[in-house]
Amino acid sequence: MTQSVDLLSLRSVSKSYGPVPVLHNIDLSIRDGEFLTVLGPSGSGKTTVLRLIGGLEMATSGEIHLDGQDISRMPINRRPFNTVFQDYALFPHMTVAANVGYGLSIRRTPRSEIKRRVAEALTLVQLGSFADRYPAQLSGGQRQRVALARALICNPRLILLDEPLAALDLELRRQMQEFLKSIQREIKTTFLFVTHDQEEAIGMADRICVMQAGRIRQLGTPHELYYKPNCAFVARFFGENNLVPGTLGPSDGEFRTIDTKLGRFVCSIEGQPELKAAKTGSLAFAVFRPEALHATKGDENDNRIAGTVSEIAFAGSSTVAHITAGDQKLRFRQPSRAEGSAYTQGAALDLSFSRRESHLVLA
Repeated sequence: MTQSVDLLSLRSVSKSYGPVPVLHNIDLSIRDGEFLTVLGPSGSGKTTVLRLIGGLEMATSGEIHLDGQDISRMPINRRPFNTVFQDYALFPHMTVAANVGYGLSIRRTPRSEIKRRVAEALTLVQLGSFADRYPAQLSGGQRQRVALARALICNPRLILLDEPLAALDLELRRQMQEFLKSIQREIKTTFLFVTHDQEEAIGMADRICVMQAGRIRQLGTPHELYYKPNCAFVARFFGENNLVPGTLGPSDGEFRTIDTKLGRFVCSIEGQPELKAAKTGSLAFAVFRPEALHATKGDENDNRIAGTVSEIAFAGSSTVAHITAGDQKLRFRQPSRAEGSAYTQGAALDLSFSRRESHLVLA
């Protein structure tokens, strides 16, 4: 997979519906052959981005480039993209084969070629024996794969997926996540996947674009967003970070202090030039994962927190203890034990976390 070449780019793209802006000067590049996920809560603008790329909407301002060529005003039927929708949008009166081959039919492709390519597409999505069935005779996961086969059959440069797994139950959704990623790797087609589900984003994406209120807040790999969120919104939205507010103190190379109600912490600022340059006294948050907390004193350089267990939640392979420390609520995650939790509600707990397992974000 070549990830150094941009297939598509949005340049200062904005969109308004009347006086209401929904996108604000978006700049986004999609690499050829990657699986890019656009992640955000309802109303963040993620589906609008997909619709602008697909030609279902036109941008109010800015440009969309494909291979360096401006396609902002190109009609939807001329864009080499296909879309898989949440409701599948299958024709109920057509067989699976007719649904999959519909795009080729309207292009007046010879019947013999349609038949061959439909068979290939259905084999790819593991539905080779379902050609003569109708959508009502299929499960939700099977209908989703038919919609995917229909999107794939015309060999698009980019496949747009608009929350296509939202209607599926949990186990089927996980199976389809694995299936979509394996298909994308096999055919090496670029996927743009829109979702509000962080687990889907982490499990499938090469990169994730996190949006809020019509703006891109962070773009990076799942690992980068999980361990190095660049702002309080991403830290809260992407996973279960603990955020402790405070004011910035002096910096020392890769680390900087923050004074909080729980004491002074020392946190990493590696790769964060804005934190190194921020003025002393600036409002910020110390950010650390629940699994970064340890029920030990740690070494002399570790940050320490004294708290009380307010609740214990069993989560299968892990157990989460909710900790009250002053007026702060924290989460502490540990592997589950067969004999039950090692902690009891109301117990006092001394916790520590490494300066290297934490970082800072500006408030």
